[in-house]
Amino acid sequence: MSNPYLPKWEYIPDGEPRVFGDRVYVYGSHDNAGSDKFCDYVLKCWSAPVDDLSKWVCHGDIFHTQADRDHASDTDWTGANNELFAPDVVEKDGKYYLYAYIVNSPGCVAVSDKPEGPFKLISKYKYTIPDEICCNGWFIDPGVFVDDDGRTYIYCGFERSFMAEVNSENMYEILDGSCIEHIIPCEPREEGGFTEKESLFYEAASMRKVNGTYYLIYSPKRGSRLAYATSDKPTGPFTYRGYIVDNGVDYPGGNNHGSIACIKGQWYIFYHRMTNGTIMSRRGCVEKIEILPDGTIPPVEMTSLGFEDSLDPYRITEADIACVLKGGALITEKNVFERVITNIKDGCVIGYKYFDFGEDFSSETMEFSAYTDGCGCDCQLHILIDGENGEEIGVCEIGRNGGIVNTTVKSVTGRHSVFFKVTTDYHGWTGEFFKDRALFELRSFVFMK
Repeated sequence: MSNPYLPKWEYIPDGEPRVFGDRVYVYGSHDNAGSDKFCDYVLKCWSAPVDDLSKWVCHGDIFHTQADRDHASDTDWTGANNELFAPDVVEKDGKYYLYAYIVNSPGCVAVSDKPEGPFKLISKYKYTIPDEICCNGWFIDPGVFVDDDGRTYIYCGFERSFMAEVNSENMYEILDGSCIEHIIPCEPREEGGFTEKESLFYEAASMRKVNGTYYLIYSPKRGSRLAYATSDKPTGPFTYRGYIVDNGVDYPGGNNHGSIACIKGQWYIFYHRMTNGTIMSRRGCVEKIEILPDGTIPPVEMTSLGFEDSLDPYRITEADIACVLKGGALITEKNVFERVITNIKDGCVIGYKYFDFGEDFSSETMEFSAYTDGCGCDCQLHILIDGENGEEIGVCEIGRNGGIVNTTVKSVTGRHSVFFKVTTDYHGWTGEFFKDRALFELRSFVFMK
């Protein structure tokens, strides 16, 4: 299953991955295509068997802060301005507890007998933490952690972080005197450690424990990254170790939120990417990561792979799994059936990582076809491998009417990224006119031996 790993029409950002039994579950916010605001009023759950990460199943709406055509609201204190953001779910003594972040309103805890819900409200948070710390009970971006000794902790914050211990008897009461502020600094310290902007806390706290070390995953103030800090205790202090993934590298960036999970011995980072020309229309993605013996996690690049080891160039590739978009090109959902790369202009670069072209074969050439929508212009699609400045293996002419376009390209073998560079033949004053004009839309492409 390539990126995005859920069906293309589904928008689940802020994903918290959890392995319960023989399935991996993803709990996140719920965006809408091309929306002008983050999230809506429902939380959804998706899961897949750990043995087959291509078979994702939707378990439907699991919690609501507003009534819809099928459900009453699960909260009686919320309304039109109380969207649901960035939840988390943990298991404790055979029960599954959902921690809901409700915008402009106190958050709450709900419970279910099953990891997929539906979840029934237990209570709003009970706390004595000053409201200026927990934002009047919102408990922004709750990341919840149940340690091996049964004690439960919650990590929260927006532009300032805090943590506290939860009463493990009821799972919603914050224990008095347990709050610790600024577990990740929000401002540079004059002495030691956190002096670079990339290490400073912004939002999206998520706790994991790996080989006895506590990993706090979070979004730092430096743009679109997911960073991590470690400690030998759940209460810190935490030491910044680096960042794991940056969703804004050669791609329309924005906020990031996610966490790590180990599935059948392989570690992954779950995160999201922007679509539809907005930071409020995000789809879930995943990359394989490695945790080294010294506890560090080397940064990984964004790819089109998802859970796959490689893509098959001889199967039709939908254009919207691109992991590189430069020069203004955008992924746009026209309707539930159609997603294209649009706003493609002179100089745009579109990239996919990675295809396995297989072993050597006798032909020196192969065919390439792309499905395009014309925008009334003529242009060229340069086909390269191994980067935007890599080897050019062919050029495809795209006419003003678009449609199915074909060309012959050099035969290649092995594993390569594939990049498209777009150029036009317009020069002089006409070149200036066409410089900022959309030339065509890309739907899909395929290589053929």
